[in-house]
Amino acid sequence: MRFMTTDTKKFNLAVLASQDACFDLQFRKDTRHERTNAPTYYRWKAQFIITGTKDALPVMQRVKRELACGNVHRNKNQVRFSVQNLSEIIEVVIPYFQKNLLSGNKKKDFEFWQKAVAIMYQNKGKHLAAWKKNDLHSLIELQKLSAKYKTKTREPRWIAMAQTLAKSL
Repeated sequence: MRFMTTDTKKFNLAVLASQDACFDLQFRKDTRHERTNAPTYYRWKAQFIITGTKDALPVMQRVKRELACGNVHRNKNQVRFSVQNLSEIIEVVIPYFQKNLLSGNKKKDFEFWQKAVAIMYQNKGKHLAAWKKNDLHSLIELQKLSAKYKTKTREPRWIAMAQTLAKSL
């Protein structure tokens, strides 16, 4: 973490996010083991995340106060701030970073992410089978486009299933 400091007086969320945040978009597989026959569900998930060492707890708490949403979690060596609620992302996180501009690759990553979040929000509460085929294709494409702007890329899991679902609609 380049910007992360325990000094909250030097705090600038846009700078912190430009260097150390993640605008995460993923297609997930969830299995409900507590239900008969353990049904499997697929869904899109978006989240805004900042992680740091345990010493960064005051900064993460400051981020939470600044945005007035999200959660701070800590374990032995790491602290994590995240916003996973889609309504909070739409109503708080996106407007914040539209007003307080990001820099570098994070700016482009955010642009793709906010488009994806808008599609997800438009389809909130709908089963994937009820989504427009074009919306599923758009999310897959936005996830691919944003990968270029991430410092740590990983192979998206279950994306083949997302592509299959998009084709079958």
